Amino acid sequence: MDVEVVGKFLSTLPEDDDHPYRTGPWRPQTTEWRADGLTVVEGEIPADLDGIYLRNTENPLHPALKFYHPFEGDGMLQIVGFRDGKAFYRNRFVRTEAFEAEQEAGGSLWPGIAEPLSLAKADHGWGARTMLKDASSTDVVVHRGTALTSFYQCGDLYRVDPYSGETKGKEDFNGGFPFDWGVSAHPKVDERTGEMLFFNYSKQAPYMRYGVVDENNTLVHYTDVPLPGPRLPHDMAFTRNYAILNDFPLFWEPELLERDLHVARLHREMPSRFAVLPRRGGADEIMWFDADPTFVLHFTNAYEDGDEIVLDGFYQGDPEPTDNGTGTKWQRAFRFLALDRMQTRLHRWRFNLRTGETREEPLSENISEFGMINATYGGEPYRYVYAATGKPGWFLFDGLIRHDVVSGSEERISFGDGVYGSETAMAPRVGSRGEDDGYLVTLTTDMNDDASYCLVFDAARITDGPVCKLQLPERISSGTHSTWVAGSEVRRWRETDSAAQAVGL
Repeated sequence: MDVEVVGKFLSTLPEDDDHPYRTGPWRPQTTEWRADGLTVVEGEIPADLDGIYLRNTENPLHPALKFYHPFEGDGMLQIVGFRDGKAFYRNRFVRTEAFEAEQEAGGSLWPGIAEPLSLAKADHGWGARTMLKDASSTDVVVHRGTALTSFYQCGDLYRVDPYSGETKGKEDFNGGFPFDWGVSAHPKVDERTGEMLFFNYSKQAPYMRYGVVDENNTLVHYTDVPLPGPRLPHDMAFTRNYAILNDFPLFWEPELLERDLHVARLHREMPSRFAVLPRRGGADEIMWFDADPTFVLHFTNAYEDGDEIVLDGFYQGDPEPTDNGTGTKWQRAFRFLALDRMQTRLHRWRFNLRTGETREEPLSENISEFGMINATYGGEPYRYVYAATGKPGWFLFDGLIRHDVVSGSEERISFGDGVYGSETAMAPRVGSRGEDDGYLVTLTTDMNDDASYCLVFDAARITDGPVCKLQLPERISSGTHSTWVAGSEVRRWRETDSAAQAVGL
């Protein structure tokens, strides 16, 4: 492995830090690496694995002003690229406006989601709360060959070179970007049309908006989605002809919001509501469907079935888990991050466009979340979901589960004690002929080896174990959202002798 340090950042976190989401598996990185010819620890890199895996995560350099929440660390991209049976690695901080400002200041300037806005040391901010730091640390997608990072409570989208991780500035949608509200995490790229669909939300009416960016990166549609008040949506879905948005009964307590206090509570007496509208439809074309009260962080896919829209996602059996007095003070404080406490299970909703009826049913008894599919099946009938299982009581992924939503069968594997994975992307093999004809790629944080690895599985046979295990230059922080971009979708991928040379590295 050819390794080079390309950046080193000063951390002001305390040396005796005891916060579980800044230590152990969540210990932040301060070094940016370039590594070519990754060492193969086990197996062999498949010759027909061609493209780039990208993962975003929170990686704090500075203490919070008062209370640190693991969703607000600085954004850092982890990148592993595969070509010609070889692999390379890059990691880079996302150079957001807020990141650069805090680097210059030598500490935090914005309050986090568990802190009052009055703590702000800056005179401006981002997000639905208006004074949050836009860390662009939540999600990453690739549209038109460029990676876009995003923040879950709305902010700017940052353009990142998917080879190198170099930040290329803010996305502007050819002059149409809604900088007043920003864009939420989890925009959706339709690989069939080249469009990107997104939503945003605010404390000001109409409280939610929805937009479409075309294959030329132009904002071609932007419409209100009127809601009864401020909400906290996190994800959306789409079909060939429709977009699906949501209004869940977990949102900021209105009485406290009047005092500028942002405390989310579950309003159990209210139903979940789903908005179905034509992909370029307006507010007057929205059909609303009621369903059982819950909260959904992530949907897997949606498609049309006759008169019905079929939507799959992870239903929370307990969106607001109570403090049961068990576990450490940290487990109790962050109980709403643990999959087992939220009781997240794969679920299906059916919305009948003719009758207005909603039907719903569980698809699995097993707890899982952060599901990924073969993205070429986005918006279309599909079969497989590759999801994470969670370590009880913690926001850590301890294994993988493959849900077959057609047969109902499931296969699962454990990463092993003390080993934690990332959201697992599905990479169709070159010349793929089926939905599961490809590989699963994930990154692990191995506390036993004090190391990190990239694992590659055969998507059709995950219980066989990894077909390849690659060592990374150092142990990385545990992380979440990821994406895969095929080499064929990346500019200059085949015009140079190596993938790294394609971007002058």
